[in-house]
Amino acid sequence: MGIKILGIGSYVPEKVLSNADLEKMVDTSDEWIKSRTGIEQRRIASDEQATSDLAYEASLEALKAANLKAEDIDVIIVASISVDHVFPSTACILQDKLGAAKAFCFDLEAACSGLLYSLEVANSLLLGNPKYKKVLIVGAEKLSSIVNWEDRNTCVLFGDGAGALILGKCEDTAENCIIASDLGADGSYANILQMPAGGSRLPASAETVANKQHFLTMSGGDVFKLAVNAMVRSCKKVLEEAGLTGDDIKWLVPHQANYRILRAVASRLKIPEDEVYMNVSRFGNTSAASIGLCLDEIAKGNKAEKGDYILLTAFGGGLTWGAMLVKW
Repeated sequence: MGIKILGIGSYVPEKVLSNADLEKMVDTSDEWIKSRTGIEQRRIASDEQATSDLAYEASLEALKAANLKAEDIDVIIVASISVDHVFPSTACILQDKLGAAKAFCFDLEAACSGLLYSLEVANSLLLGNPKYKKVLIVGAEKLSSIVNWEDRNTCVLFGDGAGALILGKCEDTAENCIIASDLGADGSYANILQMPAGGSRLPASAETVANKQHFLTMSGGDVFKLAVNAMVRSCKKVLEEAGLTGDDIKWLVPHQANYRILRAVASRLKIPEDEVYMNVSRFGNTSAASIGLCLDEIAKGNKAEKGDYILLTAFGGGLTWGAMLVKW
């Protein structure tokens, strides 16, 4: 009995925020944003939408693609840094929305690496326990709720969306879709990409609100260098473990941070740019949602065939990173 991706779904909000729109909000320009990030627009959730709402829509798509019902799901994992509440978990809220009554649920917080971390956990649960047969994994973010719209260095980068995958056991194959994986973290760099206040270290107060410490902060130069090195190193490890090279890969699917990072990773792995899946120009950086959004477009666009190798990689706050080789 093997483990497969049974279904993929995604959702992005209707509202489009273009670079031209941002020119009216902060001191920036379309040329400046595109030259440094490759981003042309991003999607922004409505005031009425929470992260669980985005996750719900993506989950419905994944269930439909897998021809499953919510009650078939045994586990729900939501990867997010923009959860509905500190508690209860957004996964529990999603469970209720879906009616997935038998599933046990939890959130996983690994920032932009969250979907890869979740896939690793889901794969381990399925391999290690016979009672779990189907796991719903959702990377979902409403980053617009934690972005400082007065900070031109960060507000141009991020967007909202959700990507969902269902991983499950299949009796018709002995092969697992996850061929190799490598995950890592380094907490000594925690302060270069974070939201300073709102937890037990700096609880919400008049001072933290006045100092805008409830917004995402980032040291862009440090992140760029560390991100490229970590993703390249992790990708090389999984390729070596699988006995493959970049020539064997149909798609490199990196976390959609910005165009310059994606190009640098591909170049160092010697993977041609036309084999790097990119949608950052349309959605911006959607953190834990980004890889799921890419995979859904690959599935819906028939851009991969059975047996193709897809190399996933991500890097995020924590610091966290990882790579995973998937057989389509």
